[in-house]
Amino acid sequence: MIVSNGNADRPPLTAVPRAEERYLTVREVAERLRVSTATVYAAVRRSEIPHVRVSNAIRIPASALP
Repeated sequence: MIVSNGNADRPPLTAVPRAEERYLTVREVAERLRVSTATVYAAVRRSEIPHVRVSNAIRIPASALP
């Protein structure tokens, strides 16, 4: 099924398939790195760890960890 975005000048919107990526919680990252959650939050705040926010939660891609 093709869904139109309502504008005849643009091509229809389509979904782009992506590889499955596992996102970890701050607690899971802290356990894997053997540091405190405060250390992980500080690294996120300094942009040392790539992350996304889901609502008010921080999620970190597993591929970003060593």
